[in-house]
Order: sequence, then structure tokens, then C-alpha cells
Amino acid sequence: MLVKWIRCTVQDRDGFDRGQRQWAGLRGEPGFLGQGGGWSRGTAGVAHVFAFWESREAYEAFMAHSHDRFAGPGADTHRPPDVRLFEHRTDVKVGFRARFEDADVLRVAHSRVRRERVEHFVLMQQKVWNPAMAGSPGMLRGVFAEGAGSEFLVLSLWDSANERAKYRPAGVERLRERAGTEDDVLSVAGDIVAVEQAWTV
Repeated sequence: MLVKWIRCTVQDRDGFDRGQRQWAGLRGEPGFLGQGGGWSRGTAGVAHVFAFWESREAYEAFMAHSHDRFAGPGADTHRPPDVRLFEHRTDVKVGFRARFEDADVLRVAHSRVRRERVEHFVLMQQKVWNPAMAGSPGMLRGVFAEGAGSEFLVLSLWDSANERAKYRPAGVERLRERAGTEDDVLSVAGDIVAVEQAWTV
């Protein structure tokens, strides 16, 4: 599965919102699994969109033949977007589905990992972070994916902002020490995203 993460700095919020609704036409595109996103809770005017495809081949075929007719309506509402592609490594919890209807907030974490520490980082994601997140009340499902240049994405879906807020005080620093995160990563950036259900495809 291919995960596409689009981060936009939006200049025309209403126009961007209308443009996102045009993507409903993605339903039925070969290999398309789902799309959703919303507004950053931490930075005004920033939007995140996540799209899921069965394979890179299906995604590239869409980009070559159909993408521009969807992108046109909202193209002038934001600055050039930051677009990144990631390949699925493992589910966070089990049975990941690219659905957003039951989610209130998303948590995205983007890590740049030291090349010599990638194997350890991936192992700790599977042994430490995934079980801790999966056991948190309100965490619905998530995905751990790998991009180019030793970059990794963790996207988790939560049924409420309140439940997500409980996760951090519940021992994140202890988990970081146990996983040896400081030794593995060059940088970590994240955001909390308030889901806009009208953008869900």
C-alpha cells in the first residue's frame, strides 16, 4: 500500500475546502483505497491530506491520466504543497482501513532516521510504540510507512481529541527511553489534525 501525505499552507480557506470536496470523484479510480484529512490544530492555515493506493503503479497511472482534472479547482487556494510518498511497513493495531468517518482527529509523526539505525528504529516501532499506541483507549487504527531517504511516517486515527490528549502524559517519555529514540532519529515533526469529514473519500 502506498501512502501519500500532502501538507498545504492555505491562503483561501473556503476555496480550499470547496476544492477538497471535488476529490469525491476519486471513488472508482483503479487502485484507490481512500482519502481524508483536515486542518492542523497547531498551525493556522495548514491542511493535511492523506491518500491511500493499493500500489505505486496504480498511483502513478492515476497521476499520469486523471490527477489534473481533480486538482484544478483548488490549485490557486494554497502555496505549492509539500508532497511525500511512503510505502506501508506495518499496521498500528490490526486491520488498517483507509477510512476516516469514525475519526475525530489524526496524529501524524514524521521521523528522519540515521541510516545505520533504521533497522533498530523499525524494530522499536513494532515492539514498543505500536503496542503502546494500540492499547490506548480511543486509538482506532494507524499505519507505519517508510519513505525515501530513511524517512518514516506514523499516522494514527483517534475517535476524539480528548482520548488522544491522554496518550501523551501516559508515559511517552518512558517509551522514548525504552525505544532509544534519541539514538535513532535525526528529527521528529508532528501535528494533530482535526478531521474534516467533507474531505473524506
